[in-house]
Amino acid sequence: MEALEETWRNLQKIIKERELELQKEQRRQEENDKLRQEFAQHANAFHQWIQETRTYLLDGSCMVEESGTLESQLEATKRKHQEIRAMRSQLKKIEDLGAAMEEALILDNKYTEHSTVGLAQQWDQLDQLGMRMQHNLEQQIQARNTTGVTEEALKEFSMMFKHFDKDKSGRLNHQEFKSCLRSLGYDLPMVEEGEPDPEFEAILDTVDPNRDGHVSLQEYMAFMISRETENVKSSEEIESAFRALSSEGKPYVTKEELYQNLTREQADYCVSHMKPYVDGKGRELPTAFDYVEFTRSLFVN
Repeated sequence: MEALEETWRNLQKIIKERELELQKEQRRQEENDKLRQEFAQHANAFHQWIQETRTYLLDGSCMVEESGTLESQLEATKRKHQEIRAMRSQLKKIEDLGAAMEEALILDNKYTEHSTVGLAQQWDQLDQLGMRMQHNLEQQIQARNTTGVTEEALKEFSMMFKHFDKDKSGRLNHQEFKSCLRSLGYDLPMVEEGEPDPEFEAILDTVDPNRDGHVSLQEYMAFMISRETENVKSSEEIESAFRALSSEGKPYVTKEELYQNLTREQADYCVSHMKPYVDGKGRELPTAFDYVEFTRSLFVN
């Protein structure tokens, strides 16, 4: 009986110790679950913000919200990029929570599919995208100011790129790029898959020389701007073109000659920007425009 009672007392002691261990483990599991939920709450919200910000930059939302000029788009993009940089502190909080989970040996989280490393990579990509978008807009502004490419043309190039960037990656694969060029009026031949396409390959030599399979927005815009201005090499070439329009190679061109040889939009632009032609005696000739002074003013810088 004494041995049985001793065994019973030991069993009661073991049961009590086991209950305490289970209670301790339950509290640990509850704390771990709270940590999982806190991490998931911040991680899910951060990922959603990344997706919305990426869409804002790539879909041209800043263009819709602002007045639409390149300068206003650039300012909106700069503000968004500042917001991206400021959100680094939120990522730091997620990283601290992730470190706490590792310390607690929490290897799973049913409340989120996102990890600290994955979110950090996505934030870094978003930060780089913001910088590229700024550089791209600065590139467009410089092109508009120095090459004569119109803002409307630049907007068309940009919007067409975004239209074919279906996955919002900020780049086009070669097939998307070819479709984009065709939509912009490029007469590229139709070839069977696997057949040589030397004309398109020549274009890829410029925009994707290392053949990584993609064309970024910056590479695309640089190509379109260069193509838009490639035929304008010097003021002498433009002077020669205007001289060909004027009868007998005169140093001026008439309004009638402009509208006969140019599109209405081009002729309107010349008429509104060219100064009246003044001959050697100081007389202003009616409906005659000084294309020499006009051309050289374009290349003053």
